[in-house]
Amino acid sequence: MLRYLYVVALVLWVGGLISAGALVAPSVFGVLQAWNESQGRVLAGQVFGEVLLRLTWLSYAMGVVMIVTLTLHRLLGARPLKYGVRVGIMGVMLAMMLAMGFYIIPQVNAIQAQVSGPVSALPDTDARRVEFDKLHGLSNILFSITAIGGLALCFWEARE
Repeated sequence: MLRYLYVVALVLWVGGLISAGALVAPSVFGVLQAWNESQGRVLAGQVFGEVLLRLTWLSYAMGVVMIVTLTLHRLLGARPLKYGVRVGIMGVMLAMMLAMGFYIIPQVNAIQAQVSGPVSALPDTDARRVEFDKLHGLSNILFSITAIGGLALCFWEARE
């Protein structure tokens, strides 16, 4: 039972990450930018920002469920293979999502609140655009690291 709960939490977390990055973002930006080039991009950013915020909260919950169930499985049953490595990966994944939820998303929202149109319309040298681009790149890196960690955990589960 514990293993199944662990797997469900893992699938929800990793599936959410991959769905958001590979399906939701391109769809939302594509449709809304086709509707209105400048305002559609702003609206798409707001919509996807909300999706990311909800995904971070889902990640926190699933990460806790995974750590608790894997630890209980270790204490009550057969010791899971590479327990320490797996918990370490989960810890890194949670840290990445905590950085997204408590640092990057609030910073991006603050920059967007200061700009009346798309951030991409600002000059390349504008400090807000430079910071936004830096945060966007960092969020892509953290998102990717989290997804790769989740896929590694999926690999372990498939082998067990």
